[in-house]
Amino acid sequence: MEPRANGKTAFVFAGGGSFGAIQVGMLHALVAHGVQPDLVVGASVGAINCAYFAGNPTLAGVRRLEQLWCGLKRSTIFPMTLSRIAGLFSRSPSLVDSSGLRGLIEQHLPYSRLEQAALPLHVVATEQLHGHPVCLSSGPAVEAILASCAIPAIFPPVLVGKDYLIDGAIASNTPVMTAVVLGATRLIVLPTGYACALTEPPASAIGSALHALNMLIAHQLVQDLELLADRFEVLTVPPLCPLAASAYDFSRAPELIERAEHTTRHWLERGGLQQQGIPGALRPHVD
Repeated sequence: MEPRANGKTAFVFAGGGSFGAIQVGMLHALVAHGVQPDLVVGASVGAINCAYFAGNPTLAGVRRLEQLWCGLKRSTIFPMTLSRIAGLFSRSPSLVDSSGLRGLIEQHLPYSRLEQAALPLHVVATEQLHGHPVCLSSGPAVEAILASCAIPAIFPPVLVGKDYLIDGAIASNTPVMTAVVLGATRLIVLPTGYACALTEPPASAIGSALHALNMLIAHQLVQDLELLADRFEVLTVPPLCPLAASAYDFSRAPELIERAEHTTRHWLERGGLQQQGIPGALRPHVD
């Protein structure tokens, strides 16, 4: 069991499409090592993972999250219909119907409101009209998670209160600043990284959008971490590198989870929790 750190420890979950599976492997290694947060913060697919983890922050809970990821299909998350495709030429705000993702969250999330989670849970979304980040810490959990995952033009915006909200990654890619505002003094960041070893561009429009968004998340995360480095204890779990998968391909979840669990366990054994630094895999590089 890892000794309890002074102050509040936050797990901070990045976005990343199907690369969210990587965070499950990271969680498995961290929890098995005895690392437990005081609060969790997430954006985009990181909001899904942190919400499920907050509901059962144990190794058994992580295993159930792993089972969920290993059973996911692209058609569940991104159902493509002729009516939606035709909507691109009319007034439809999105390419994909979010009902599949909504049903998945409703079926498996063990609570209905954010404040009912076992750990303090904070979901970050973006206000659509003006682009400022919105931190949701109470209220309907499904709506908050859907809002944080609402990639512009792919998923429809979600009305929460009086605001239309979209993907949290737009305003707060990996919400480390939000964690600091919430009182965390020790941040353990779970990035998904990006596909640094692709040999050709993604073949689909959604795949291309997710690849671009993941690169943006990784590169802006580096900037945020550099700003915080001298003032807070920030520990970033190394993402997978090389990575040649598509963030639109959910079939590789078992492989990504296994690789991330192994690399995170190795990082912990080498004293990763005592070494601050920004993983080189987050910076622009050629594998």
